[in-house]
Parts: sequence; C-alpha cells; structure tokens
Amino acid sequence: MAGHRRITGGSPTPRPGYAGTEEHAVVARCHQRLRGPYTGVDTVLRAVLPEAVRRWPELVEHHRVELLYGIPELAELIGPAPRTLANASSVKERTRFFGAGMIRCMSQGIVTFLLEYARRMRSSGEPAPCMVFDEVAEAEPTTQEFIALLVRRADPRQLQVVVRGAEGALPDELARVLDRCTERTDAGAPEPGSATSRSEAGSAELAEAYVSGDGTSSDPDELLAYQQAEPALRAQLHDRRAQELEDASPGWGVRVGALAYHREHGGDPSGAGRLALLAAQRYCVEVGFSAMVVDLGLRGRAVTDPDAEQHDFWDFTQQAAHACVPLDRLDQSMELYLDLLQRFPDPKVHMMTSYSIAMLYTRFLRPRDHDQALRWQNNAAAIAGILPDPAERLTFSVFHDNGLALVEMHRGNLGRALELVESCMARLDAQLTGDEWQLHRSQLLYNRARLLTATGRLDEAFADYSTLVDLDPYYTDYLSERARIHRTRGDFAAALADYDRAVQLAPPFPELYYNRGTARVENGDTRGALADFGYVLEMEPDDVDTRLARAELLLDLEEFDAAEADVTAGLELRPADPRLLCMRGTILLQRGALAEAFEALNSAVDLDPDYPAALLNRAVVHYQQDRYQAAVQDLTATLDLVGDDPDVLLNRGIAYQAEGRRDLALADFDRALTLPGADVPELREQREHCLA
Repeated sequence: MAGHRRITGGSPTPRPGYAGTEEHAVVARCHQRLRGPYTGVDTVLRAVLPEAVRRWPELVEHHRVELLYGIPELAELIGPAPRTLANASSVKERTRFFGAGMIRCMSQGIVTFLLEYARRMRSSGEPAPCMVFDEVAEAEPTTQEFIALLVRRADPRQLQVVVRGAEGALPDELARVLDRCTERTDAGAPEPGSATSRSEAGSAELAEAYVSGDGTSSDPDELLAYQQAEPALRAQLHDRRAQELEDASPGWGVRVGALAYHREHGGDPSGAGRLALLAAQRYCVEVGFSAMVVDLGLRGRAVTDPDAEQHDFWDFTQQAAHACVPLDRLDQSMELYLDLLQRFPDPKVHMMTSYSIAMLYTRFLRPRDHDQALRWQNNAAAIAGILPDPAERLTFSVFHDNGLALVEMHRGNLGRALELVESCMARLDAQLTGDEWQLHRSQLLYNRARLLTATGRLDEAFADYSTLVDLDPYYTDYLSERARIHRTRGDFAAALADYDRAVQLAPPFPELYYNRGTARVENGDTRGALADFGYVLEMEPDDVDTRLARAELLLDLEEFDAAEADVTAGLELRPADPRLLCMRGTILLQRGALAEAFEALNSAVDLDPDYPAALLNRAVVHYQQDRYQAAVQDLTATLDLVGDDPDVLLNRGIAYQAEGRRDLALADFDRALTLPGADVPELREQREHCLA
C-alpha cells in the first residue's frame, strides 16, 4: 500500500502520480472561492456519509456535532445539529462566539470520524479509501489546517491522502506535515494543447469561462482574457453568475465563497457586494471561522463608504479585529480598533471598542496590563450608563459591568467581581422576561459560578453549574467545571461521570480528555488514563502537559523506555522546561544512572530553584552518592516550599541519621508521625533503627 502523496505541478484535471488509487478516490477541489472554509472537506463528507449512515449510524451520531458545525448543509444527509443556547439565540442577543480554536477541535472530530470510517471499511474487506485534495495552495486556512491534521493522523494503510496543487505558500503546520509525511511527485507543467490552453477561443468567451468557474481557473488564457476585459463586461459576467447561484438557493458555503466574490466584483460592489460580504462575515463570526472573518472584514471595508454606511463599516472592522485575536494577530487587532476610534465620534462605537481594547489588555497582550484594561472598561461602562434608550441602557450596562467584573477578577478583587456579576443578574431578572437574553444570562450565571469556586463557596458554585448543565447541556464547559468540584471533594466517580457525559456530547476538546485522564489516574484506571492521554497526543502531539502526565504514569508502571520517549519528545519542544528535565532526572534515577540523573535534576533546579519535585529527587541522588549534607539541604528547601510533609520529613530524617545527627533524625520522625498520610510502619522502623 502506498503512503500519502503530494503531487505538484500539472493541470487542474486529474494528474498522474497516484496510480492504483483512482478507482476508490474521492477527488475534492479545495479552492476557497468555491465555498469558503471547509471547501473540499464538504466534498469528502458528502461522498462517505451516505454509506456511513447506512452501515454505522451510531458512528455518525457520535460525531454529529463536529460534522454539522461548520457544514450545516450536511443536515440533508444526517439530520439537524443538536440545539444549543448559542445557535438558538437571535443575532441581537448573541454574546457567545467562538474562534479558530473551536474550529480546530471540530476538524479533529471530523478526522477521527474519517479514520474510524476507514478502519471499519478495511475491517469489512473493502479497499482502503483514498482522498484527493486538489488546489490546496488556494484553500482557505480552515481546510489547510484540516488537511494537515488528516495527513498527520491517518495511517495510509487504512486511508491514503493525496494532496495536489501548484507550488505556493502554505501554512507552517501544513508545510511541515507534508514534508514529513508524504512522498512528493512533480507532475510537471501542463502539456501544450491541453484542455487548459484554449487561446484559439475568443477573449469574451475565455473571460466568461473564468467567471463561470468562480474565479478558480488556472488556465492562463482565461485569466488574461478576464484581466483584459472591459470593467463593464466583467461586472456583467459576475452579476449573471451571482444570479445563477442565487436561483439555486445556495447554502452558506456558496454564500461565503462564490456568491460573496461575485457580488463584490459585480456592478454594485458598495451595495449588493457590501451586503453579501456582510452576511457572509456574520455567518463566519457565529461559527468561528476566524481567518475568513478577517478576510471578509478587510474586503468589506474596501467596498464600504465609512460616512454613508458607518454601521456596516464598523461591523466589518470590529469583527475582523475580534477575529485577529485567536489568530494571534494582536497588533493588527489593536490597529483596527484604534482606526475606529479615530474615524467615528459615535458613543456606541467608542463604548464597544473601549470594551474590546480592555479585553486585549486583560486577556491577551503580553505582559497583561489589568490597570490599563480597567481604564478602558470604565470608559465603556460609563458610556453604557448614559445611553438614551432605556432598553439599550439596561443591556449594555449589564454587558459592560460584566466586563468590569472580569477585569476586577484578573486584578485579584474577587469580592468586587462577584458583587458586579450578581448586580448584573439582579437587574436583568427584575426587568426582563424569562426567555429574553437567555444566552447572556447563562454567561452571567457561569461567571458567578467561577467566582464562587474561586472564593471557596463550592456548594453554591455546584448548584449554579448544575443549573447550567440542565439549561445548555451541549456546552460542556459546565460539566467539566462541575467535575472539578467533584474532584476537590474527593468524589472521583462523580467527576468521571461528568467527564464521560461531556465526552459523549462534545467535540474532542484536548483539555477535556486530558482532565478525564488525570481523573482516571486518581481513580486507579490506568488503562483508561493512558487511552485519554494517547488520544490527546494523537490530536496534538506538541501538548507538553499531556506528555508529562503520560510520562509520569508510565514511570509509575516502570515502563521506562516509553516514559523517556515522551520526555524526549517534550524536551525537543521545550528544552528548558524544568518539569521535563526533572522527569528525565527521575527516570534516570529509577534506572540507576545517578550521574546523568543528577545533571538533569541540577538543570531543573537551576531553571526553577523553587521546584519541590526537582529538589526532592536531587536529594535522593545526593543521598545515594553519600552526600548526606547536600541531601539534607535539598530536603529542607523542599519543606520550606511545601510545609510539613510526612514523606519529606521521613527522607530528611534518614539523611540526618546517615549524617550522624540522630537527635534531628528523631525529631523529624516524631513530627512526621503526627501528620495525616504518614507511613507509620516505615517511620517506626526508622525510629527504632535510629535509637538502636
């Protein structure tokens, strides 16, 4: 069975270089002008879902959320998506939005579905499926990220992936994956006289062909004819194609891709073009297609008169600025916000922009500046409090007081933050009916629950989380937070029940599986924990925290080679991480390689002198190499950090005894015997040995 392939060059018609796959291949064009984000992914899913629904409906049901989240048109094949408060709220009341991180999680879920589908096909004796993604360099970043995940995770013996397209700049992740996981074939330049070279055709016909192909043609004659056509002819062709698409009742993919493109370049770019771009951007905002939101926002600004259409210009700009944040384009985000403040004296523009800048300072910019955030957020709250319309004054004042509560929480003023949130809740409850602004009211309740948890009022927080779980069960953060309280109380069975329910309802959030894995460790379910950690690392192999957690578990199982492999992989990503160096030293200590263990542990302590685990394990190395005084010093430093710990006192007592300071050894043994969790038989044995 061949491995994954990357084919460059050639024509946009089926290229050579993947012989033996044509019969079973699904060929998907990925050019973003066709259907925006997930162009190509939708083609693959439309090809496999009918068979999957027929043979394995429970597999489709398990992945329903991910399959429909960014491609709602698939509902015609598998039925509707589950209802959530967010997707059921009106645009006016929508105050919860997601970004690129959520989309990556959804893509991971779709990849998991395809891998399991392929495994079942192979187990049934079917040939391994082959999925061919074409025009990848022209794909929208969501599709490019999806292809990177699929190529990296797919075993080509189960599911072969072929990536085709001309040379072009690719995102770093996709470029690295293709270099590492695919065999490259250069198909060469298109042959003269092929279907892609039609210079004998009239220029108007070639220009029309380019527009009819939604601007995706790689035929140089078509592109040249389009570029040289009269502007009026180009606009006419775009309008005609746009109407054809409208008449076909397009789904959101076409509206975001081809339809917005044609209206933007048609005869009325500042009218029909602006409205098409605005509708496409609003949809992408609701879903969380961050890169597409920025693209549409900048294109929308270009066709919008900021004086005649101030609100739409503001909408394009502020949504693009918001979407820059999850893409880590913070400077561009701030630049767009400041542009709005400079352009418009409108109080609402300044109110909402001040809030957005405050969130940058308190949540995202490094270093964070919570005092600067407070200045901006006070400005937003002040403007909200003097809005002339009573209904707007109520809702915006509550929204911005909630923003103030977040800033105060970050400043450490938990009591003030809780006071603000509860005031917001009381004002809405007093003036709104039960079904108004449900989503935002649920967010206020969530914020109160988190603050109650932070202030130690766990019973009240637990009740709030339980209310939220019943209100919006598919927003599984509530289940995870409630599970955290169960764990604090020591009820690991209840915590696992909440995690299990979240896993069944949610797309595969890596953090959710990591948290369930750590809870399984605490509950003694080693196999389950390894499965959860393994799934996280299959999805996100650069997750250092999960590598560390799995290495620790493997060390407890005395699987030293596997533990060391995780630590080595982690250190390749973070060579100066004291936790990883400490774990390497601990593994080497268990292996008996004392000199190498000391070197690693010493490096960990140099990087973090207040890291108890590194000090404790270095003390063990000191002791085993007869450096008893150094062992005592490290153990004393550990106790200064962690307080009285019976195991550390036991070890220091043993070190004191080896040093000949029996009075101090006895003092440590006696002190340890009074503490909960002490190893009483070992302490008594060591005490008797010391007295003897």
